[in-house]
Amino acid sequence: MSNHKSAKKRIRQTARRTEVNGARRSSVRTAIKLVEKAILAGDKAAAAAALKSAEPQMMRSAQLGIFHKNTVARKVSRLSAGIKAIA
Repeated sequence: MSNHKSAKKRIRQTARRTEVNGARRSSVRTAIKLVEKAILAGDKAAAAAALKSAEPQMMRSAQLGIFHKNTVARKVSRLSAGIKAIA
């Protein structure tokens, strides 16, 4: 365990950040699942609406470093293609 004051503070900050990042990661994954569920159901309007609300969350999480930017770009691209394929 750490003895330095700065190291103890770092541990507290890391714990707080880990908790926040975990919550953000979870909410993004839930949003993605909602889009995928709408795509599987064949409901194009609901899927488009779900993607419209999920995409900003996904991009924000990439900016914050929670997900890699290419991962988010790939997921958005595949979800968009899935919606487009419903026709």
